[in-house]
Amino acid sequence: MADWLPRCYLPPMASLLSTFILPVAAGAVALVLLLGLVNMMRGGSPNTSQKLMRWRVLLQFVAIIIAMIAVWAMGR
Repeated sequence: MADWLPRCYLPPMASLLSTFILPVAAGAVALVLLLGLVNMMRGGSPNTSQKLMRWRVLLQFVAIIIAMIAVWAMGR
């Protein structure tokens, strides 16, 4: 990195990913998890619980991919 850049400088892509997109992805995972817990505590449909579980796993995968891209972008 250039000597004139401050030490806390993040490339725009890394900053966007780590500041906005990753928290949104993590929030989506948490929301789906809470919806599944509420459904289970209320004795809701098992089919709904399965759908929410599948969505949670998919969203976790997406969040991990976003986190890895952010780490990669910070290293550039």
